[in-house]
Amino acid sequence: MKKWLRLALLLLPTLALAEDKLDTGDTAWMMMSTALVLLMTPAGLALFYSGMTRSKNVLNTYAMVFVGFSVAILAWVVAGYSMAFGTATGSLNSVIGGLSNMFLDGIKWTDLSGTYPTYVFVAFQATFAAITVAIASGSVIERMKFSTWIIFAAIWTVVVYAPIAHMVWGGGFLFDAGTLDFAGGTVVHMNGGLAGLVLAVLLGKRKGYPKTAMKPMSVMLTALGAALLWFGWYGFNAGSAFGANAIAGLALFTTTLATAAAAMTWIAIEWLIFKKATLLGAASGVVAGLVAITPAAGFVDVTGALIVGIFGSVIGFFGVAVLKKKLGYDDALDAFGIHFLAGLWGALATGFLAINDKDLLWDGPLKASGDRIGQVMVQLESIVVVGLFTLVGTVIVFYIASALTGGARVDEETEQVGLDETIHGEKVMNI
Repeated sequence: MKKWLRLALLLLPTLALAEDKLDTGDTAWMMMSTALVLLMTPAGLALFYSGMTRSKNVLNTYAMVFVGFSVAILAWVVAGYSMAFGTATGSLNSVIGGLSNMFLDGIKWTDLSGTYPTYVFVAFQATFAAITVAIASGSVIERMKFSTWIIFAAIWTVVVYAPIAHMVWGGGFLFDAGTLDFAGGTVVHMNGGLAGLVLAVLLGKRKGYPKTAMKPMSVMLTALGAALLWFGWYGFNAGSAFGANAIAGLALFTTTLATAAAAMTWIAIEWLIFKKATLLGAASGVVAGLVAITPAAGFVDVTGALIVGIFGSVIGFFGVAVLKKKLGYDDALDAFGIHFLAGLWGALATGFLAINDKDLLWDGPLKASGDRIGQVMVQLESIVVVGLFTLVGTVIVFYIASALTGGARVDEETEQVGLDETIHGEKVMNI
């Protein structure tokens, strides 16, 4: 398959081919998928995170997700989209797109990305950028200045998320190498989870951690958030087929199967170790499964989905219950333990488990020559590159945002009283 055809199949707006024609079914599906992904963050992820925090910080936690999501969308329109899906000159294009589409300049409302409007593609991709930022917030709640977070979210979307999206999805060197990431295992989950860990380490631990008990405000809210995430994830994964087609159906099914398997696996592990099955564990298993299947959703069959989901849950549990305690970092809501580790597993597993089918939307070494090891090596390359870029980029952006706001961490009194009252002047009612 020629490179230009592969790009066209991925519906990049920079290649608006003459034969592109509006399809109302694809347009309706992509608009619905965009709405579903939007539901995942200001509702699903916000509730999931808020339920796990302490009552004195629950509103701030929700606001970190809600406002971070909004800021990221604005940053995406200003420059993020252009840098992710634009075209830079010369060798620079292997790492980052150009700036010709800043503020969406040059894009008309009548333009198409394959079979649906380019503006819908822009909006769909904006929700991916925004949820990636929001994921990182889970690592730093209860101790980060709200002003620092807003500035961090805006800059990070453009200088960290956008280049990674370009390298993997937008025609960069990882894209050319044949990296498989159906809906964001590396671009979204590894990226957001690692950024969260970096921020947590740079900010330092919460006062009293780990000796002071920091019990969740409401496991019910967290479970409701997990359910909304599962629902919205169908737009995230099935929407990444870029049309109402058979691949979308495959992604929808594998997402369902892997997530259910992951939820039951987490419960089984808890039962074996603690002799109890918790609702929080079930919700965590759901998210671990969703994250793990994301890079593989449109590439694997039933067996592959089960393997990805089960081991994604095992790895997520290990990150939350073992690795975090062993290394002693304060990843408050386990963004690293679940999103980064399960995302990494899903990205790597895709190389081993992807179906070699000519009708799927990819053209890597495996599809071209049946070289399974070659595909795994490409997956490893993408994992390493994304990890290093996120690590370095997040450190730089953190110090910029910190300098602009006179330090990134709240003072001791604010942390002691709680960020809801001190920053937002609000307090959640205890029911």
